[in-house]
Amino acid sequence: MANKYRTHKCSELTEKLVDQEVRVAGFVENIRDHGGVIFLDLRDMTGVVQVVSNDDSIFDGITRESSITIKGIIRKRNEEDYNSRISTGTIELLVSELEVLGKANNVLPFEVMTSHEVSEDVRLKYRYLDLRNPKVKKSILFRVEVIDFLRKLMKEEDYLEIQTPILTASSPEGARDFIVPSRKFHGKFYALPQAPQQFKQLLMCSGFDKYFQIAPCFRDEDARSDRLYGEFYQLDLEMAFAEEEDILKIGEKIFTETFKKFGEGKKVTPFTRLSFKESMERFGTDKPDLRNPLELVDLTEVFEETTFRPFRGVTVKGIVVPDIADKSNSWFNDLGDYAKSIGMSAGIGYFKVDDDMKFVGPIDKFLSDDEREDLIKVAKLKPGCVIFFIADRNNAYKYAGEIRDELGRRLDLLDKDEFNFCIVKDFPMYEWSEEEEKYIFTHNPFSMPQGGMDSLLNKKPEEVLAYQFDFVCNGIEMASGAVRNHDIEIMKKAFEIAGYPESEIQKRFKALYEAFKYGAPPHAGMAPGIDRILMMLLDQESIRETVAFPLAASGADQLMGAPGDVEEMQLREAHIKVR
Repeated sequence: MANKYRTHKCSELTEKLVDQEVRVAGFVENIRDHGGVIFLDLRDMTGVVQVVSNDDSIFDGITRESSITIKGIIRKRNEEDYNSRISTGTIELLVSELEVLGKANNVLPFEVMTSHEVSEDVRLKYRYLDLRNPKVKKSILFRVEVIDFLRKLMKEEDYLEIQTPILTASSPEGARDFIVPSRKFHGKFYALPQAPQQFKQLLMCSGFDKYFQIAPCFRDEDARSDRLYGEFYQLDLEMAFAEEEDILKIGEKIFTETFKKFGEGKKVTPFTRLSFKESMERFGTDKPDLRNPLELVDLTEVFEETTFRPFRGVTVKGIVVPDIADKSNSWFNDLGDYAKSIGMSAGIGYFKVDDDMKFVGPIDKFLSDDEREDLIKVAKLKPGCVIFFIADRNNAYKYAGEIRDELGRRLDLLDKDEFNFCIVKDFPMYEWSEEEEKYIFTHNPFSMPQGGMDSLLNKKPEEVLAYQFDFVCNGIEMASGAVRNHDIEIMKKAFEIAGYPESEIQKRFKALYEAFKYGAPPHAGMAPGIDRILMMLLDQESIRETVAFPLAASGADQLMGAPGDVEEMQLREAHIKVR
């Protein structure tokens, strides 16, 4: 039986259908009265077609964005009336019947076709209208296409798609949990999973060699331009009987094939591999943008005996930039203001190198001749360059990395047509927390320490490296992964160093603790962030543009009114009293 609303989609209407009767359905985009001839633009998900009538009564009471169905004859337009901006621009539909299926209010909250220019809060409140905008809808359709591609790729690699629970137990995995009160168990709580971390490891213990899932993850972390509040998605995957290289290779394949297919011809670089230490030394960050050719130079030893107090007894990093000595004073002053904005209270020091290799700048007078000579050698200074100094006791790497990034932007050093990938690996297992006055995990607590039990017993905690890695593209972390700790004794010792007694492990990680007693295989995995992949491929400034119904940056759901109040009876059933 034929569909009573439409026989064709707008994109299917072509000159081959001229003089044929068709029925189409969609939303009224626009209505125009040209002196007795009425034109209506009908939009469905696939495109737009122009509808025409000589009987103005047929469009009486029609409002923009109403949903309608129309029957009529396809006819060819006059050549001078062709519209090259739409695929149906050489034809039009002469209407014979029109039925309003859903009438829209006369006054719209905003113009649908320019909704992307409206404030985000208003767009999200009326998201169903916002998504009618083809520019906005395009991102969601693109998301569908990319996820379909990822699923196909994983299945071709013999990974099994297995769903893991949404209601689970709270566990300390680096972010705040969303907790769910239990009606049946008085005073007890479920939690939404920050990631399927424990479940995918348990699948490996269950004898599944390869698992993947387009997994929803829930974290109560503040939103950023590249981080969604509340809920995000990742391509979660795990492999049994695997070493680090096995998982790095599948990660490289996922990113390379995805970015080559959907990257619109942009260059996709081979994966540079860096240790965490090397990345920090050269770039001041574990998320380096390798499109930027600038690197840090360590000058701490050069100024070890200096009389210049700001450089004495602290870490000193330098950034040498060639051929910018002719920049104006205002350019350098603006960079100094930026340095103050990121926490460098004294701004940033620098001097220029003239044609005679003399230093020009206020810092020069504080340097000895030996320091000048050492600087020229260590920093490889040349005429016309400028060297910037970042000196700080605790944050020199962080500040230097941010200044390097800012110089890359201001000097237009970043190729916008390049996806430059790297893998940062060999992360420290632990770091000292001044706030907690103990060693804490720097990354995933379920990672295997390099050297196993021997390194935990014989090295200082800060010297222990983990089989952990991040995939980074253009300065943005795209995925994290690790070789997992599958040995119960190593697990107990690793958590003991971070202040967790065995009883706490049994309580917080009961399932893994027990599963590892029954022949757990070595396994490894990773989790590329789907929303970030889409953000980068779509070149969007906000990650929320990649999601159909995102929460606002504040965490509020403007559309559904969440978070909201619940009935007193619901609170009583969950044994909760609001204080």
